[in-house]
Amino acid sequence: MSSIFASLNIGLSGLDAAQIQITTTGQNITNADSNHYTRQRVVQSAREAFHDIPGDIGTGTKVDTVVRIHDEFTYERLKLSETNLQSTTYKKTVLEEIAQRFPDMDSVGIGRDIQNYFNAWNNFAANPTEGSQKINVLNYANTLTSNINNTAKMLDKMQQDVNSQVQVAVDEINKYAKEIASLNKQITRVESVGITRANDLRDKRDELELAMSKLVNVTAYKGDAIGYATVNPSITDMGTKYNLNISGFNIVDGGEFHPLKLDNTESKYDYYSVYFEREDGNRVDMAGKITSGKLGAALDLRGRVISATGEFQDGLIQKYKDELDIFSKGIVVETNNIYAKSSLQNFNSDELNLKKGQSLMNYDNYIKHGSFDVVVYNNQGVEVARKTIKVDGATTMDEPRSGNSIIRDFNSDTDDNKDNNSLNDVDDYFSAYYHYDEESGKGVFGVSPKRVSGEYSIAFVDNGTNFPGVVGVNRFFEGKDSKDISVKSELMSNPHLLKAYSNPTPGNNDVANEMVQLQYKKINFYSNKYADKIETIEGYYRYITSDLASQAQSNNDMHETYIAINKTAVTEFQSISGVNMNEELTNLIRFQNSYGASAKVITTVEKMLDTLLTLKQ
Repeated sequence: MSSIFASLNIGLSGLDAAQIQITTTGQNITNADSNHYTRQRVVQSAREAFHDIPGDIGTGTKVDTVVRIHDEFTYERLKLSETNLQSTTYKKTVLEEIAQRFPDMDSVGIGRDIQNYFNAWNNFAANPTEGSQKINVLNYANTLTSNINNTAKMLDKMQQDVNSQVQVAVDEINKYAKEIASLNKQITRVESVGITRANDLRDKRDELELAMSKLVNVTAYKGDAIGYATVNPSITDMGTKYNLNISGFNIVDGGEFHPLKLDNTESKYDYYSVYFEREDGNRVDMAGKITSGKLGAALDLRGRVISATGEFQDGLIQKYKDELDIFSKGIVVETNNIYAKSSLQNFNSDELNLKKGQSLMNYDNYIKHGSFDVVVYNNQGVEVARKTIKVDGATTMDEPRSGNSIIRDFNSDTDDNKDNNSLNDVDDYFSAYYHYDEESGKGVFGVSPKRVSGEYSIAFVDNGTNFPGVVGVNRFFEGKDSKDISVKSELMSNPHLLKAYSNPTPGNNDVANEMVQLQYKKINFYSNKYADKIETIEGYYRYITSDLASQAQSNNDMHETYIAINKTAVTEFQSISGVNMNEELTNLIRFQNSYGASAKVITTVEKMLDTLLTLKQ
């Protein structure tokens, strides 16, 4: 049965509810500019009524809980947009820095160096005995190789810098995950008491999730999802169950934290591998599973799979390094093929990691089926002997038992001149040797004269095998890739040694002319990892710059798309969870009026009590 004191309690319940409403609204207003704050609402309902005659009599109101207006599905879209945006943002920064080393302009860069280099050969061909033109060729060649070296070093440094970012990203992911696991314990403790909601702790957890999503593609399972349609149609996360995983592997399981692991012991260049360690101690390589975020972008750039040589088999930076190596190797081989036609009295090759019995084609994919000629000239420049040596899949340097060998064929006693004279053939003027050191695994190919020094000279004319260029019979360039390509040191220290001729005849400029024509010749650029290309030297360099520009443009286009998607996701999320100051001020006035009305109920009951007391007197 209703009483006057029940009416008083109804007013008191209204005061309490209005006070909580005003406090919650004030909290929203004061945190309008706080990052990652989710606006909150009071869920209020009528207390259970007295079931009496003539009908139910109300007992006032109650506050069920204070909820945050959070839509889990909108929040997931925001995280995904941040993951994708951070991936393209980081790639954009790195690719733009790389592009600065590959300017696609005629006035600067390696492209210009190539033009200057061939122009210098052209001037030298016109004046083959002029010392200044020799210096000019060597200086421009040195500029070209130095810029290639510097670009290779830049790519190496960038790959190392990106590798450092892998370490930083994994450390950050582990730090955030550990904090989330700690927050989960706090949330469980707070929400284990009645209907208490740990709203601020959940906001903090969402903030850490969002920060982690910028680094890696993470997925969170938060147990029950509940909607408060009377407050907001959004679906919010509820319950204390929580799992956070990366590509199916739980890095956070409730209050437990399972970190990602880094290991660089398997790489001679200290490149980090990223692992997840199972409870049984087995490691799962995560490099191929992390696909987006800053960490995914870093792996895309640096590479994911480390080869037996310690280099990466994939990765954009590795691709540009490989392409620059292919470009440099093509220049070295083709240039030295031509320069091998310039006769010498003796020579030694580069150090070769070539066993005596190893097939030449297995040693270097630039070696092809075909033949090369060994030509002997006298000191008047007259050809006195020529021998053709064939190269096939079984050809070795010095192991005739498995097929033909270069040393045996060179030194064989054959009638090269077809004149039935056994004393005037190549083997009568020069002998070839291959000195191989089993301990170091390196060998040197050389040719030495059999007659008076200076009386005869020898040259190699290639017919498609690339043997002279690969082995380095008579070198203009040294090295094999972009990091070590250089002009032969003896030529730089003594430019007089540079020759324009094939045979030592006054005015002969055959080699210089062929060097000039090399710029127009389409040559084979061979690769073990990518498709072989047939291009001019400048054409292949333009291919590298075009590939870089295309990749950068593709990423930029995707980046612009992700910017737009992210703006939409942020706007949608803020429209639900952000504080709207106009709405909050309106609510403040409404709850203030509610508080005043409830107070009016109490004062009315007070007057009723006074009336009753007066009647008693």
